[in-house]
Amino acid sequence: MTSEVDSESGRRNLPPLSLHIPEPHYRPGDVADFSNIAIPAAGVTPRPDSAAAAATMRDMVYGLVRVLDDDGKAVEPWDPRLTPERLRAMLRAMALTRAFDERMFRAQRQGKTSFYMKSTGEEAVAVAATFALDREDMCFPSYRQQGILIARDWSLVDMMNQIYSNKADRLKGRQLPIMYSTREGAFFSISGNLATQYPQAVGWAMASAAKGDTKIAATWCGEGSTAEGDFHSACMFATVYRAPVILNVVNNQWAISSFAGFAGGDETTFAARAVGYGMAGLRVDGNDPLAVYAATAWAAERARTNHGPTLIEHFTYRAEGHSTSDDPSQYRSADEGAHWPLGDPIARLKTHLIGLGEWSDDRHATQDLELAELVKASAKEAEKNGILGHGMHQPFETMFEDVFEEMPWHLKEQSAQMAAERTRKWPDKKSGDPV
Repeated sequence: MTSEVDSESGRRNLPPLSLHIPEPHYRPGDVADFSNIAIPAAGVTPRPDSAAAAATMRDMVYGLVRVLDDDGKAVEPWDPRLTPERLRAMLRAMALTRAFDERMFRAQRQGKTSFYMKSTGEEAVAVAATFALDREDMCFPSYRQQGILIARDWSLVDMMNQIYSNKADRLKGRQLPIMYSTREGAFFSISGNLATQYPQAVGWAMASAAKGDTKIAATWCGEGSTAEGDFHSACMFATVYRAPVILNVVNNQWAISSFAGFAGGDETTFAARAVGYGMAGLRVDGNDPLAVYAATAWAAERARTNHGPTLIEHFTYRAEGHSTSDDPSQYRSADEGAHWPLGDPIARLKTHLIGLGEWSDDRHATQDLELAELVKASAKEAEKNGILGHGMHQPFETMFEDVFEEMPWHLKEQSAQMAAERTRKWPDKKSGDPV
């Protein structure tokens, strides 16, 4: 009896429990300092065989795949040895993505659309990865991978029509601007709900394997989205069924206003999530286009040869705000981007090409002007179809379409009722007129 009392008394003398709240390293007004980040030299991280067992690659999730060194030279063993033509095409696609972002950002500020999200500083994550995939491989992106469509030479006018939600919008104004979707472009519908694309990508990849097809899937999410249940269920299914899928985590250090620590980034790397599921994992310099290309090509080969999925963490930095609705100066240091140690992906590939004697500052400046004019002309063409504030541009009947392959009776009945009500209120409007 005495021992029980003593035991209870001892528990009462313990210090109270406390809850750990992650804190960013610097806040507005602080001088940013990334010296806490260990950046291994290019060429240090080994390149295993793409068929190697996941258990033999655990150290890969703590390193950093890098190809371009500080002087812009490509270093083995991950150097993909791309031709100068391929490198220039990749540089152009990244520069075009940035020019597109700049124009659409201004369009939002001019009231031509309600919302936009830039990918400044992260262009390599989408563009270089897309160059390493086959054209028919299915992409399940998040909302900052517009570079996928641009790398596949998709129509800028078509993308802008969706942003403006105008009469030529293939999604008929039903999606938030920047949430593109095109079956022909092998680009799955973007969702505002985080990480839903992960189980969708895994399911699509499983179906491709079940049919004996040769196409693989690739999906992207931000580091904050790894806290979502969809992320973890997707990892489980991908591992168990060895789905031919590439799971990309874009660690750009920030969610909309919270730093990566709130998603567990202070405890370990995001690539380390792969270890717990028994899948291959890579941690990649996301601002090195050659490293992103090489890692994606490696993961694609692994998937195509039935060796299962790969989780790739792209270690990068979100140079701009989360969206046009965000003011990052309210939660992070104003000069933080200038101190980011891995530089700018476009500048790094430009330097590499110049070092090869395959590019120059003058050619780059000329290309920037050419791309700016291309984007400007595309915007003018898209704006002919309408912009925000000019009223709805889709025919009235379309609000009931595209929900089912064949419209069921109850929707037909509702459509007829709405048409009758519309005729009663506005007898001068014709069927098929925009709302």
